[in-house]
Order: sequence, then structure tokens, then C-alpha cells
Amino acid sequence: MSTRDYPRIVTPPPGPKGQAIVAKDAEYTSTSYIKEYPLVVSHGRGAMIEDVDGNRFIDFMAGIAVASTGYAAPSVVKAVQDAAGDFFSMCATDFYYDKLSRLAERLAHVAPGQSKKRVFFTNSGTEAVEGAIKLVRNSTGRKDMIAFKGAFHGRSYGAMSLTSSKAKQRGSFGPFLPGVHHIPYPNAYRLNTQGEEVGAYVIKQINELFERHVAPTDIAAIFIEPFLGEGGYIIPPKSFMVALRALCDQHGILLVFDEIQSGAGRSGHMWAADYFDVEPDVLLTAKGIASGMPLGAIIAKESVMKWPHGSHGSTYGGNPVCCAAALATLDLLEGGLIDNARVMGARLKAGMEALAQKYEVIGDVRGVGLFIGVEFVEDRQTKKPAKQLVADLEMAAFKRGLLLLPCGQSVIRLAPPLVVDEYDIDTGLAILDECLAALTQARD
Repeated sequence: MSTRDYPRIVTPPPGPKGQAIVAKDAEYTSTSYIKEYPLVVSHGRGAMIEDVDGNRFIDFMAGIAVASTGYAAPSVVKAVQDAAGDFFSMCATDFYYDKLSRLAERLAHVAPGQSKKRVFFTNSGTEAVEGAIKLVRNSTGRKDMIAFKGAFHGRSYGAMSLTSSKAKQRGSFGPFLPGVHHIPYPNAYRLNTQGEEVGAYVIKQINELFERHVAPTDIAAIFIEPFLGEGGYIIPPKSFMVALRALCDQHGILLVFDEIQSGAGRSGHMWAADYFDVEPDVLLTAKGIASGMPLGAIIAKESVMKWPHGSHGSTYGGNPVCCAAALATLDLLEGGLIDNARVMGARLKAGMEALAQKYEVIGDVRGVGLFIGVEFVEDRQTKKPAKQLVADLEMAAFKRGLLLLPCGQSVIRLAPPLVVDEYDIDTGLAILDECLAALTQARD
């Protein structure tokens, strides 16, 4: 394992240049921005980020799972530059161009299942969710939808109506879309159930909803993150997804997989759906599918995507520059990055499991591929979330050159670029070990 010139901290972040940018940002940008910690990015290469003061970090969060092929992947950069030299946009709703048609074909072919697919392009994941709401209502003639507690589907009104992650994401913004019903996500750790039982419990909750509150013939679709993202990085039992597919088939309900965070190779499969061997009726993607360029897509069975001409459109969705990035991204994913995610994910998960044996504050380590959640608790008996510890760990790691991001109640999500190697994984684990040693000693 080679020694590299990162991570390195040459001045406590943010340094002088970073402080000036933070101050300007604080004065002029929207108060809604969260700003997790004062990282002021200059550039990146692979899994390394450098800030404006010359500090270098190992990135274990990839800009919320966006930088799938790493920062400044040469083939993606070239594809973007070449496409930008031709033309930026020509409204795919009204006209044709080769890159969009080729990308639609590739996404249709790599989508899970054997059914013929069609693709609609958006600018973001949230737009894909909004379009999917229209699509499932149009396709079924039904109006109501089921979503899950803990879910994050976006911040525009339809997507926000499905979202149930944090109250502050919805507070003061209502009323929301009517006819959205939330049920518990199959989170075995928080529902205090064992293994396969959690899936049966959630299916029972859906059936009780049908018995007491809404007829299944009124439900257009069930929207689910097959791996729960913002809500805590939860992996449901495979049997649950199989049962959910069967329940939807029984009642003529469409199954929508929101793979905006879990797709594009992150799981060590092209899609989380492939991990479950379940074919959704609609799959939504964004984030890593174009290596961070603003592109989303609704990939649906042809039998579902049958809305009439002009019923939905987008001026910029699927613009040629973003399509070029996505085509290059798919080349890299299929050329070895998916396999790397599986191998390096196993190494990272094993390393975290070893740390869990060492530190009682780690309540759970879970994940598939490079989609790993580490739950921190005050004690393992009560499972009380250790929220302050997570905040302290995030900052301690940042000061030592490791970028982390929380989710759920007290979870650190580990979602690095899919290009990470043994050096990145082992160095990041060593920093986590150092941080946890210091923080738990201070608690004692």
C-alpha cells in the first residue's frame, strides 16, 4: 500500500482563504442552506478533495453519493468538454440528438428486469420523483400513494409530500399533496425485530392500512428507497422486497424504486434492485449516474410509461453535456467500478465491524457495497441515539483530513467515490479509530 500526499492538514480548516469565502457565503446566500462543516472546496482528484487553503482530505461521503467515478475522472471530464464544444442544449422535449437517444437506450438495457423500458430525463432526483408522481397517476388512473417513514424523496411539493425524514424539511410548508400514506420502513434495528420478521411486520402494516384507511384500488403506487438513505442507511431483508413486489402485483399497484442515492453502482450492483432480484415498475436515478452533473431519469416499464404527447416535458432535462457525462460514467461503472465498490465496500464494512468490537458506542454496522451505515448509541441496551457524539466525530474527522456525513438519528453514512482503494479505506479507518479513541476517552 503506497504512501500518498493526502490526507494532509497544513492549516486548521478553514484557513484564511476559506474563512473569507465562508464569511461571504454567510452574508449573501439563502438561510436555508445547512453547511455541515466549513469545507471550502478548491478541487478534487479520485477520492481526494483539496480545499482553498491547501488542506487535503479523503472523501468518505462523495458529495452525498454524487461523485460516483471520483473527482475529475479524465474520461468524464473529456466527455463534458467535447460535448460543451458542440452545444449546451436543444430541448429534448421537442428535438432529437444522438447522446440522449444513446443514453436512453443504455439505461433501458441496464435497468433491472426483463421488461422493455422507456426513459424520461430530468435535471435532478427531485424532478424525477415529481415526474414519477404524475406518471403513476396517469398510468393507473388512481390518486393515492404510499411512502415510508424516514424516506427522503426531495424538497419540492410532490416529493416533499412523500418525504418523511425530518420535521424541519416539511415544517411550515404545508399543506401537502393529499392521499399520501406513510408507514414504517423495515428497519430491524429501530423496530426491535429480528431478521426476516421486520419485513412481515411492515407488510402487515400495509394490509392494515388497506383494511382501515384506504382501499388498495385507490393506491397508484408505493414509493420506496430500496436502501433507505437520509433516513439512516438501512438495508431491508430481501424477503421484504419480494413480498412487497407480490403485494403490489396482487392489487395492481405500481412499485417505484427511488434509487437516487443507492443506484449507479453504489451497492456493488448497477442498482439496489439487482441486489434484491426484484424488478420495479419505475426506477428513479440521479446523483452518481452522471458523476455529479445535473441529470436525473425516470426509467419505467413501457407498459407504464404511456402518457400522451405533451403531458410532461423539460427544457434542460437530458441536455447533451449531462448525457455525455452519463455515457462516460456508465462506461466506467461497467468497466470495473461496480466490482470495486463491492470489494472495497467489503473491506470498509469489515474494518468498521472491527471498530465496533473495540468501541461500545457503535451500535450497528450495516450496508452493501459502498453504501454503509454506522449507528452510534449512548449504550447498546437502550439503543439511545448518540447525536452529539456523531456531530463531534464528524468534526474531529474533518480536522484530521477525513470527510464524513451523518444521516438518520445518529448514523454516519460511508458513501465514498467508487474509485476508493485499499489506501483510502485503511487510512480512513485509521482516522476513525483515532477520533473514536479520543472522543470516548473524553466521555469517560
